[in-house]
Amino acid sequence: MNPTLRAALDSDVEFAFDAKRQALGPYVAARWGWDDDFQRNLHLSRWQERPWSIILKGATPVGTIATWEVDGHRRIGEFYVLPAFQRAGIGSAVLRHVLEQADRDNQAVRLEHLKWNPVGELYARHGFVHESANDTHCFLVRWPVAPSR
Repeated sequence: MNPTLRAALDSDVEFAFDAKRQALGPYVAARWGWDDDFQRNLHLSRWQERPWSIILKGATPVGTIATWEVDGHRRIGEFYVLPAFQRAGIGSAVLRHVLEQADRDNQAVRLEHLKWNPVGELYARHGFVHESANDTHCFLVRWPVAPSR
């Protein structure tokens, strides 16, 4: 069963924070420790700023993603799949969906991830390439692909 996306509701805010804590938390904690108050405030700020979607497997919420347009390209953020559902093709299916839309619109897609988070391997498999980096993050881009004829 392929995952589906639905627009996040106000009532999803706690699920979305828990998905972040479970999926990203270990990587944040490895470097800085997990400060629940700081992370919750950051989450609430991003919750207000970005258009979130809930990733569903059947009727079960299994993750989150936010996508939005900025400066002529599409951005992906807040892309978290609950650990119990990782490595089952859900992230790949969601990425394919977002990338197909971007290709139809002839848009590049950009995202970032913590350098020590192995999710970079997933992004590389989907055509993302290194654009830049800082001390903590890799910044990736995936250029639009022309449709096959």
